[in-house]
Amino acid sequence: MAARIPKEMEEVRRWGGARDLRPLEGDVRRWGGLVLPNNPPYNAGAFRFELTFSPQHPLLPPTLTLRTSIYHPGVDLKGRVCQPLTAPHHWLPTTRATQVLQDLLLLLDTPDPQRVLRPDLAQELQEQPEVFWRRAEEHTRRHAEPRPDTPGP
Repeated sequence: MAARIPKEMEEVRRWGGARDLRPLEGDVRRWGGLVLPNNPPYNAGAFRFELTFSPQHPLLPPTLTLRTSIYHPGVDLKGRVCQPLTAPHHWLPTTRATQVLQDLLLLLDTPDPQRVLRPDLAQELQEQPEVFWRRAEEHTRRHAEPRPDTPGP
């Protein structure tokens, strides 16, 4: 099973939705990288993530954490992501790391009122969308990393 993880890293690199992808501290089970959202206001920056695979991967889901602070209802203050795909009761061993990161990108691009870890922000988005988007834009400007200029993996 451990041979699958390096293959999955190559798949993610070919996908191109994540940049600067590498094992953290030489551990092939811990990946770091940048995800580049497509939609405003998050597309003004890049967001560092960590994907950690359990020793039982793929039988158990990986853990995805956003390391860059983001003003988003689906990501809590500790960087945990509301991602049903990796919940133990939804996880399928056939799910690939690329799918997990594609799902993260989808969540960042289109906040979903059904995938909420910060109810205050979800309420703000629904009741005062102009306030929410302004705050999200300012937060992105202050906290996100610059987007890499070069395209591709």
